[in-house]
Amino acid sequence: MPLAAVRSQARPMSGAEFRSFQEKRPDHERWELIGGLPVMMTPPFMEHNRIASNLENLLNAALREHDATRMAVQRPGIECEWPDAVVTQLGKRGDYRPEPDVAVVSYDDVVAGKRFTAAGFLLAEVVSSTDEETARVGGERWVDVKVRLYQSHAPCEAVVLIEQDRVHLTVLTREEEGWIRQDLKDLDDPIAIPSMGLSCTVGDIYADTRWQPRAVPGHTP
Repeated sequence: MPLAAVRSQARPMSGAEFRSFQEKRPDHERWELIGGLPVMMTPPFMEHNRIASNLENLLNAALREHDATRMAVQRPGIECEWPDAVVTQLGKRGDYRPEPDVAVVSYDDVVAGKRFTAAGFLLAEVVSSTDEETARVGGERWVDVKVRLYQSHAPCEAVVLIEQDRVHLTVLTREEEGWIRQDLKDLDDPIAIPSMGLSCTVGDIYADTRWQPRAVPGHTP
């Protein structure tokens, strides 16, 4: 995602210093710690937000019935020890704190007013053209490296990638035999993530976007 501003400072900021810095910023500002520097991100496209909101709402509707101790939220900070090799490949430092577009976290963390959590049970990214860029080390797509980062997170039971610029949704679920991958490209394709109680279609994720627009009387898209 494009960078809007970088706050200059004499030395790299630690994770603890970054959290203290965030606490003093307005809630509408979005900051990430990149290379030890706090960076303010530009707003994503509205369609990106719509897709993320659709997934968040679908997950929360399912979790209320399946497991009320969990809740889906947008852009939480995930704080844990990440594999050095994957963090380096992403071009980040050891103090990197990713913020997935949507994550399922502990409900207790939400009501406690936290910005960061140590456990993300589902981690999802809405993939745009900037995510197609190659990683700093190895030449892989940045988003593919990030998937490996998420898969390394012990509490994570599912990873979801949703393409913004086409209908393509990837669901990876952790099973006893390893990670199982599904690639779905039709709006009518069913989605099932049993660990989250989620059962819907690809079209539900893309509702109210150019790929699945709502019917508005007298309006031609």
